[in-house]
Amino acid sequence: MKITGNSIKVGYVLDYEGKLWRAMKTQHTHPGKGGAFMQVELRDIRAGTKQNVRFRSADTVEQISLEFKDFQFLYKEGDSYTFMNTESYEQISLGVDMLGEDQVPYLTDGMMVKVESFEDSVIGVTLPQMVTLEIAEADPAVKGQTAASSYKPAKLSNGVQTSVPPYIEAGTRVVIRTEDGSYVERAKD
Repeated sequence: MKITGNSIKVGYVLDYEGKLWRAMKTQHTHPGKGGAFMQVELRDIRAGTKQNVRFRSADTVEQISLEFKDFQFLYKEGDSYTFMNTESYEQISLGVDMLGEDQVPYLTDGMMVKVESFEDSVIGVTLPQMVTLEIAEADPAVKGQTAASSYKPAKLSNGVQTSVPPYIEAGTRVVIRTEDGSYVERAKD
């Protein structure tokens, strides 16, 4: 499906210059002189290389329609992560390059994910938007910091560093956004 350059959003998969690219960042810019454009950071799905491209509103690019299937994360073996199709019980193993180094720490046993494929070839995995994890370490709250909306550093059970409100202590279960590792709320379980 053809789309205009100014309608590209983060996460779109595009056919650009004969390769498959994923839009990682977008920024709409309207300079004082000249026409507006969309500055897009693209990552080559197969090679992993990145490039920045400017798309004017008159430019068109092909957006790729992906097939999504539900898979369950089973286990990690070395640098390989094994997933199982919940309908056919078919298993696939993917490397860190396919998952993304920033998403790997959030994988937990039994987690349901969406596997993206194009022309029967797996091109990526989408994790749930939020996961519940336990705080492993948190700095003690400093008296008087509760008046302003301040955050303190904390380490999650998966080893990822994040910032949490001052009242959160070690051992507390919290909801974390997998996209950027940010704190959402205290877990309700």
